[in-house]
Amino acid sequence: MTFAVNGFGFASWASRIPDIKSDLALTPGELGRTLLAGALGSVLALPMAGRIITALGAARTTIIGILVAALGLVGLGAGLDLAGRAGATALGLLVFAIGVSLWDVAMNHEGAAVEQRLGRTVMPLFHACFSGGTVLGALVATVLVALHVPVLVHLAGAGLLVLMLGLPTARAFLATGDQPTGEARATAVWGSAWLEPRTLVIGLVVLVAALTEGTANDWIAVAVTDGHQQQGWVGVLAFATFLGAMTCGRLAGVILLDRFGRVPVLRGLFALAGVGSLLVVLGSTPFAFAGIVLWGVGASLGFPVGMSAAADDPARAAARLSVVSTIGYLAFIVGPPLLGLLGDHVGVLRSLLVVGLLSLPALVAVAAVRERSFAHAVAVASAPSSLHTRSVPAHQEDHP
Repeated sequence: MTFAVNGFGFASWASRIPDIKSDLALTPGELGRTLLAGALGSVLALPMAGRIITALGAARTTIIGILVAALGLVGLGAGLDLAGRAGATALGLLVFAIGVSLWDVAMNHEGAAVEQRLGRTVMPLFHACFSGGTVLGALVATVLVALHVPVLVHLAGAGLLVLMLGLPTARAFLATGDQPTGEARATAVWGSAWLEPRTLVIGLVVLVAALTEGTANDWIAVAVTDGHQQQGWVGVLAFATFLGAMTCGRLAGVILLDRFGRVPVLRGLFALAGVGSLLVVLGSTPFAFAGIVLWGVGASLGFPVGMSAAADDPARAAARLSVVSTIGYLAFIVGPPLLGLLGDHVGVLRSLLVVGLLSLPALVAVAAVRERSFAHAVAVASAPSSLHTRSVPAHQEDHP
């Protein structure tokens, strides 16, 4: 439920990006710079998220994130509808991103703890719940945009729902996921996680995955309305289609990952995302929607699998999740201005070819997310005894 509410809040604001562009009369480059405020908020929050979780616990960190994110949603709507200025809108986005970033790391930390407790792959299911929330948020937005509901009314209502539905979910967090316990003792120097090669390469995988997903989140509706000359509600529907495809990919991902392993599955999906982006750019509108489906499925597992891989060692999960999340969110710094700059020169639609290019290095980097024996990780890190050792499927192997 926590993941689903997070996704609903995210889709509520992301579905209004075309309104931000049109109401403020922004060029693609100016829109990219406005979206950069969200990336800056993430950069401010993510490096400290692991420390906050260790100090306060995952549940309290989630509550703080929800409160700040809801405030940011209202600020976004007020900045656009009341102030009518890009700066005010960017400030609301900054606040929203800070809250969502704290919330993201905390709920992924909790999800990793649950996955380790169960001894089987479940992280993609949590991220499928996130995607399901985004689909619901995008479908609601499609109706509201078609009815010309003001952005402030929409986002204020979404913020209220986030508070009402999100805050109670933190009460159900695991006790082991809500206390620092052995993790604070095991991580003597937090900065050491930034020196681990495997953690850094996992961060690279998550960065490409985040850019693959984030490019669609930020630009696919604009690309359909501007590049394919469609009405605004069709652009929002394209966004909802992407989110629906990503949800299906995450639901199927649990079976695929347990049967084939992380590396071959991610390689296939990154290739699929690249092909899908080509169809979106080069095809007519019907083929573009088919490409959106492929792109959504291809983008579905990179982020959750990266989170699981970073948390393979329970004793250093929060520190490594914080590092990987920070690297991954660099996509939201580079992505908006890069795509906006390219959009100014070649058009938003053609700028989406970046996704296909970035899938190539990801095909090599995914080797870092190969499964590690959970028993080996527990033995090395002396993780809390409440976490059960799980068996390792045939495709998994130990890595130091």
